[in-house]
Formats: sequence, structure tokens, C-alpha cells
Amino acid sequence: MKRSNWYITAVAMGFLPVTAMPAAAAPVFDALSGDHSVIQRDRPALIRGRADPGEMITITLGAATQVVTADAQGRFQAGFAALAKAGPIALSARSDKGQATARDVVVGDVFLCSGQSNMELEVRNAQDAMGQIRNSSDEQLRLITVPREAADQARQDFASAVSWKTASPESVPDFSAACYYMARDLRKTAGIPIGAISSSWGGSQISPWMGEVAQAAIGRADRSAMVTLHASDPIAAERAASAEWEGWWRAATGDAVGQEPWQPGSTLGWADVPKLGPWEEWGVSALSEFNGMVWFRREFILTAAQAAEAATLSLGTMDDVGRVWINGSPVGMSAKAWQPTSLTVPPGLLKAGRNVLIINVMDNYANGGLLGPASDMALRFADGGDVPLGDKWRYAVAAKSPPGAPRVPWADVTGAGTLFNGMIAPLGAIGLKGVAWYQGESDVDLPGYADRLAAMMAEWREQFRAPDLPFVIVQLAAYGKPTTKPSESGWARMRDTQYRAVAADPHAALATAIDLGDPFDIHPGEKQELGRRLARSMRAVAYGERHSASGPQAAKAIATPDGGAMIEFLGLTGALQTRSAAQAIGFELCGQAADSCRYVGGEVEGLRIHLAGDGQPAVRVRYGWADSPVINLYDEAPIPVGSFELPIGTGR
Repeated sequence: MKRSNWYITAVAMGFLPVTAMPAAAAPVFDALSGDHSVIQRDRPALIRGRADPGEMITITLGAATQVVTADAQGRFQAGFAALAKAGPIALSARSDKGQATARDVVVGDVFLCSGQSNMELEVRNAQDAMGQIRNSSDEQLRLITVPREAADQARQDFASAVSWKTASPESVPDFSAACYYMARDLRKTAGIPIGAISSSWGGSQISPWMGEVAQAAIGRADRSAMVTLHASDPIAAERAASAEWEGWWRAATGDAVGQEPWQPGSTLGWADVPKLGPWEEWGVSALSEFNGMVWFRREFILTAAQAAEAATLSLGTMDDVGRVWINGSPVGMSAKAWQPTSLTVPPGLLKAGRNVLIINVMDNYANGGLLGPASDMALRFADGGDVPLGDKWRYAVAAKSPPGAPRVPWADVTGAGTLFNGMIAPLGAIGLKGVAWYQGESDVDLPGYADRLAAMMAEWREQFRAPDLPFVIVQLAAYGKPTTKPSESGWARMRDTQYRAVAADPHAALATAIDLGDPFDIHPGEKQELGRRLARSMRAVAYGERHSASGPQAAKAIATPDGGAMIEFLGLTGALQTRSAAQAIGFELCGQAADSCRYVGGEVEGLRIHLAGDGQPAVRVRYGWADSPVINLYDEAPIPVGSFELPIGTGR
């Protein structure tokens, strides 16, 4: 029997494996409503699935029944009143063409975990993985990982097939460690089924997780408009983005039009590329630890027939990001971080004879360069022919690597709404108990993070139809070279910003991780304690438990007669305590000038810290103000005090 169009579409969209359905076009549930799924209690339940377009579907959830009609795309959904009782529940869908039954469905609490690599880090790569995995079986803890996808438009479907899985030694190893340990801890105290959804992408800024509504809220509607344009007319979008980049370059460097490094006649002191791969591995001393811009050049010859053909430029992987020109005219920018780049060559750029391909590669972290492989690098023509481009490259280290280069807004980890479109939008209006967010490393030194975080939380609450949806934000862990004297710190500033953003939101809390970091590893392995702290904060904001949601936080600093300051705290559990010293370390008194800070010891006085004056002007106080500070101040929970900066006031 021939399979129906709806079935073929469902397979292509990842809703079911090829062998999952018989030839008859019975309804099929979406992954979030399918086998082993968790339905959020005390919130309206939304059941989604697929059937033939126009088909009448009878959906039964427990004792309630809804009759709905599949739309023109074959989608159906039914809303049910909130279910108060946790535990197993029956779910089925029936049409004239058959019936589907979701197995082992439960009502409980569902949590979404999202962010960048420290949220994405799997249990198998965290500390003490073997023992935790071996004892991970729990049929009432359900896990689902959203596949990576960057999209120009909001998706209704996931990039590939997903399914709920019960926690076990088979399902836990590849799941988010921070999310798993939080959910496991909540299972112990809530005593009901728990569902945990992991939707993260390593290296991502917050902007890709903000959809059109959030982008508009912070004055970036133009970036969303560019992404929308890219969905319908990629060449026009690339042209507009290239004009923006080239204008930025001229303003940043002073280069005149026609004198830029991407012009075919530019003389940059070109040298042969030793080999494809990271420039740190070329054996060139100037590049052994270089982060910045390097220009690459490759010439190629075309026949008149080739130059007239439609062509695609494949360049392999460019780390971190590459902008491309042919014969001085822009082609585009790599948009998918650490993935092979393929760009459509705009008509009219190619010519018979010699052509000059120039790429600017910008590397901000770790290795950089044209990574290949050579087999992926070619100019490919519509007739099937190609010109290989895997060798004969030349390079020149950029004399100028100005900061702040604009990237295309349809990029994955730096885009505008692309990860929201591909990895949050497909969740629809699923009921949630709370959201855990661990991100910020990629936004260090980018101003306006508090506004971006507030806009993102507001938009997600709107999508999930929960204006009071709790968020727990992980405050950045320590990472970076330890310091021996006071200095400025982007990571400390971000921690302070995260705290202030949380303090401004009545339904948000902070999970402090400053003492769980590693100065030499941006991905610290201690995720069990992080999970416990996430769960502790979640119990306060999502379950209403009467303990401090965010741990100890400095509230204000008051000048003391000795020229020092008294710091008062909120959110303490018991009194303040110091570890391994009689004094609290990591405090600084500062004057007005940026370089006026100096270390001072702190004396614990119950719920306060006294910093004695040192005879120098003191107008502000800092604590833990370093990328990787050494700190020893905790409350009795015990939760550490995170980085902060406060002005010193003159009265209560």
C-alpha cells in the first residue's frame, strides 16, 4: 500500500522513525507529547501531533476528551485544563484511519535548561561520571535533548528526531550534567515525576536565543529584519551585511575606498600557507598564540564558460569566522561556527581568466584559520564541474585587527534569534515549572547584557504562557589567569551584572558558581554541586520554599569613621563565615580612578563585613574582582559571595 503524503512529511520532519507507523494514516504524536513524556501539572496541557490535513482527531487525556481538526499542514493540537494530580495518565488520539497511544505518560514538573557550553557539557564529561552514570536509573526522571539548529524563521519542528527517555545508564551520559544533577536533586525533594529539557549550544551569545520580540525590545528590530530577508533573499541579505562590514572596517582603520586589504591588488606581504589547519600549528612564532585577523589569498583561472555559470563557493571550516571577497566584491561571511562554509557567488563576480579570492579570518579564542579539509574547498558550478581550492593559499597577518567586527545576524552562535527560532520556538507553549540558564561567557565585555537577559526572559515567558515563569541564572564560574594585584575584570563585571539583572526580576534567582571554576579550564567539571545549587534556588522561586533564593548578596556599603566601609548583606543563611583564614580575602577599597583599588582584609561581624581604612581615599568597594579570584567568604548554607562592586555611602 502506498504511504500517504502526511506520513512521508512526518518522517522527513523527524516526528517518527521510518518503521514506526503502518501504512494506514493513523494520528501520530509530536515528540514532546509522545512516549515517556511529562506533562506539566497545574498549567494548561497542550497536546500536539500530525494527521492527514483536515482529519478529525479525538484526543483523550485521562478522563478529558477534545475533538480537533488537523490543519492544512497536517498538524493538530488540543488544549486541556490544568492537571493537579501528579502521576501516570492515559493519552491517546483516534481518527477514522486509526489510533495512536502514547505509552508511559506522566504528570509532573518540567524544567527547561539552556545556555552555552557549561550547560551543554554532558554528564560523561563531568567529574565522577562513572559512578553517577552507574547509579542513574530512575523511571520517574525523564530527559530530552533538543538538537542543534540555527534557523532564519521560527520552526515548529525540531531539526531531527527526538524523544523522551527515562534516566538510565544509557540515556544519562550524553545529557547536560548541570541540568541532570539539578533535576535529580529536585526529584528527591518534590517526590513526583520530573522532566528535564536540554536546549543549549556551546559558545553561543545570548542574542541568538532572543526572538523577534526580544530583539525589538532592546532596539535591534533591524537585525531581525535582516534575518528575515536572508530567509527569502540570501544574496540581498549578504550584500547588505557586507556593506555594513566594509563600512565598519573603513571607519575603524581609516582605509579609503579602493585601498582596503580585500582589493585584488593589495600588497600585504603575502607568504605561502604552510598547511591547512590552525595557524597556531604552522610553526610560525608570531602566530603560535595569535588571536586576531589573518588575511588569506588564492588565485584561480576560469574559462569564459565557467565564469558565466552559477557557482557555489565551498571553503571548509573557518575558525572563528571568515568574510569572503572575489575580485574585490563581497561574497559573504561564514555563519555557522566551526562548520563548513558554503556561499552562493552573486552573478557577475566571476570573470574569464585570473580571479582573486580573499578571505579575512577573525579568531577570538583558541585556534584559528582555514581548517579545511582540502576536499571541501572548491568553486562548484551548476553543471557539476568544479575548481579545487584546497592548496596554493597565501596569508598575511593583519596589520590592524580592530575589535567589534559585525557578524551576519543569521549566524548560529552570534546571530539574532537564530537559536530561538531553531531550538526554543519548536517547544511551542509546553508547560514549564522553571528555566535554568547558564550563559554569559560569550557576552563578557559586551555592554547591555542585563537588558538582553530581561528581554529574553520576558519573551520566553510569553511563549510558554507563564508570566511568572521562574528563571534561575548561573553566575559565571571563575576562569582565567589568577591575579596578584587589583585590575579590571570583564568576568567580574558580568557576575555583578547577572546579579543586578536577577535582583530586578521578582521571579528570578541566582546560582553562584564562582568557587566551582577552574582558572585553566573554561568548562569546570564540578557540575554536581552546581546542580544542587540550581535545585536549591529553583525550590525557592518555583516551589516557594522559605530560604534565600540567590544566597548572600552585598546590599550596600557605608563609610566608617576609620575611612573604611561596612558592607551589609541580603539573602544570608545564618551568619557570614570565612574559610581557611581569620579574615575575608578578595576585598578592595578604591578611589575614583580606575587604577586606585588596593587589597584589604575584611573582618566578619555577624551579618556584615568591616573593611578598615588604610589612609587612602575610598569611594567604592569591590569583591572577587578578577576573572579567577581567590575568595573565602560564605554563609552557613554554605553559598559563596559572588563578585560585586558598590559605592560607599555616607549614611544608612
